[in-house]
Amino acid sequence: MTTIAYKDGVIAYDSRITRDTEIVYDDFQKCHEEKGVKFILAGKTSHYPRLVAAYFGAPESRDLQCSAIVVDADGLWYAGNDADDGFWKSPLIGGKPYAIGSGGLHALTAMDMGATAAEAVEMAKKRDTCTGGLVRTLIINEGMADAKTTAPGVTV
Repeated sequence: MTTIAYKDGVIAYDSRITRDTEIVYDDFQKCHEEKGVKFILAGKTSHYPRLVAAYFGAPESRDLQCSAIVVDADGLWYAGNDADDGFWKSPLIGGKPYAIGSGGLHALTAMDMGATAAEAVEMAKKRDTCTGGLVRTLIINEGMADAKTTAPGVTV
């Protein structure tokens, strides 16, 4: 799956893609932008476009095996789609750390102990085999939609 962590205006996420116990790719870009909205996605990569489409109102009747932290002009959201509720989104409270994905609990514990979002994803990489590769960050500013994505030594 992945690890996505949010703390103090920074979203950090890994770049590993796995299939069962196999590491498929360690440099995948999980941040996608559509219509000025940024989606940092976790879960089944083939479901990413369908979740993005559902966010913008496309009907989605099947359970999607992915979720996202979403940055739009209205703020930060945790979004997904399931068989019971269809598409849903829930606001994230800006002053509190938050983490999703298979390494989410590891990251949340690390942030509770003082780690930054990026450090928390690095720590999750040590315990969660589905988290790995590069740790990228998305810095959220006052305008929310004007966010900047970075990786160590790289600006995307």
